[in-house]
Amino acid sequence: MNTRRNVLVGLGTAALGLLAWRSSSDGGLIEAAGADTTGASHFPNVTLYTHEGKAVKFYDDLIRGKVVAFNMMYTSCAGICPTATANLRGVQKLLGERAGRDVFMYSISLQPELDTPQILKAYAKQHRVGPGWSFLTGAPADIELVRRRLGFYDIDPLVDGNKASHSGMVRIGNDRSNRWTMAAARAVPEQILATLNHVDDSVVHTA
Repeated sequence: MNTRRNVLVGLGTAALGLLAWRSSSDGGLIEAAGADTTGASHFPNVTLYTHEGKAVKFYDDLIRGKVVAFNMMYTSCAGICPTATANLRGVQKLLGERAGRDVFMYSISLQPELDTPQILKAYAKQHRVGPGWSFLTGAPADIELVRRRLGFYDIDPLVDGNKASHSGMVRIGNDRSNRWTMAAARAVPEQILATLNHVDDSVVHTA
């Protein structure tokens, strides 16, 4: 049994329990049944590949002991992905030197069979992505496992199978303190940053 306490924070009316999540028509999330656990026992340690061509272990290299932000995307997406990427680029700029030092950002391709590291590298360059933000691909089965463990799925299989309607959310967490939440990728960068700061216990909070 996992005895670590899950403390969830967020903006506005944050969910009291971070369970499984469904995407809604307005890009938000709907709570679904099932308990959420986090940490090494929850996240798989499959091998993924960054847009720089580096092989990484999902939990050991990307999450362990870090403050992180994940979203799902694919390079040919013409829906929410360009907006989400632009907003996250704004978050990276606001983070400044914290990006890649205190906070690590990851975008995972929903089309790993098409989004090779080379294609993701070109996408990252197009969007002027700086250090501390990795675009990730890998074996389709591994990406699917990661997607579900991060909570980026819909309990309706028809909705879940439609990549064009994928969740426009950012999964944010602090592995050290086991604090996890979500933020809307459509939110302005300042709001996403505020959610990151809530889980980052190294940030000094004032009234």
